Amino acid sequence: MGDAGVATSNADGDANAIFWNPGKMPFSNKDIGVSLSYTPWLRQLVNDMALLNVSGYKKLKGGDVIGLSLHYFDMGVFQQTDNNGSILGNFNSKEYALTGSYSRKLSDKLGLGVNIKYINSTLFNGTVTNSSGGTFTAQPVNSVAADIGIFHTSKTDKPWNYNWGVAIQNISGRVSYGGNESNFIPTNLKAGFAAINSIDASNKLTLTLDINKLMVPTPKYDSNGKLIQPSTAIGGILGSFGDAPGGFSEELKEVNVSFGTEYLYNDMFAGRVGYFYENGWKGNRKYATVGFGIKIEKKYSLDFSYLVPTGSGSPLANTLRVSLQANLNSAPKVSAN
Repeated sequence: MGDAGVATSNADGDANAIFWNPGKMPFSNKDIGVSLSYTPWLRQLVNDMALLNVSGYKKLKGGDVIGLSLHYFDMGVFQQTDNNGSILGNFNSKEYALTGSYSRKLSDKLGLGVNIKYINSTLFNGTVTNSSGGTFTAQPVNSVAADIGIFHTSKTDKPWNYNWGVAIQNISGRVSYGGNESNFIPTNLKAGFAAINSIDASNKLTLTLDINKLMVPTPKYDSNGKLIQPSTAIGGILGSFGDAPGGFSEELKEVNVSFGTEYLYNDMFAGRVGYFYENGWKGNRKYATVGFGIKIEKKYSLDFSYLVPTGSGSPLANTLRVSLQANLNSAPKVSAN
C-alpha cells in the first residue's frame, strides 16, 4: 500500500510488524507466526541484486511478544578496477541485520515495542582511492542499533476503527568503512494513521497514510573543507529537524509520503493499491503499488506486490515482491485424567 505499514492492523498476526512498528506486535490474535519475503531489486539495471527477509514471533503467557528477524541485502557482484581502468577482479557487496524484538501492551489500546539489531555491512574489502588521491583499506561495518515503536488502536465495536503509530528506527552511533571519516547510521522517523471500516461480516476496507523522514543532519564543513560531525547521535537526530540550507520549506521536502487502501473479502481475498512520493530534490522516488493476497484457513497467506514507477526510465520498474506467512494459535494443552 505504497510502503505504508506503521499503523495498519495486526489483529491477524504479521511477523513483518517487527520492521514496520514493533508496538503492533502485542495486538495479534495469534500466538506464533513466521514470514518469508523476497524482492528482486533494481532488475532494470542488474540481475543479481535482491532483498530477503525472514521474521518470526511468539506470544508469551502474559501477552508480551518476542520476535526475531533477519534482513539480508545482496547487492550482487561488482568489478574492481584501478585508477587506469584496468580490471583487478570481482567482489560481492552485502548487508544484513539480525534483530531481536520485545513488545507489550501498556493498556488494552496502547502497545510499545523495542528492537535491538546487529548490523553488518560489507561493501568492499580492499584498497580504496578517495577523491583527494589518498588510499585506505576498506573494512566491514559491525554495529548495534535500536528501534522503538508505539501503536494505538481505538478497538471498538463500531463500523469504523482508527489506529495510529510512531516508530524511530536505527538509533545508533557512528560507523566507518575505513579511512578517517565516520558517519551515523541513518536514523528514520515514521508516523502513520489508519482507518478500518468493517462494512459487514464479509467486507472490510482499510485506508492508511504514513509520513517518513530521515533524521540525518545536513553535512557541514569547516574552512579547510573538513566535515564537521555532530558530537552525539542524539545531537545529529535533533539537528536534522532544522539544519536544511533552504529552511523550513526544504525540511518539508525531506518528508516522504505513503498512502494506500486495502479491500478484504471474507477474510480470504485482499486487493491493495497505494502510492509513494519522494521530492525530486531528495531522491525523486515516485511509484504506485498494486497487490493482492490470499489467506487459507485463516492461518496461511501468500501476498504479491508490484511497483509501477510514475516516471519513465526508473530503475524500480518491474519490481515484484513476494511474501509467505503462517500465523497460528498454540495447541491447547490436554490435561491427564
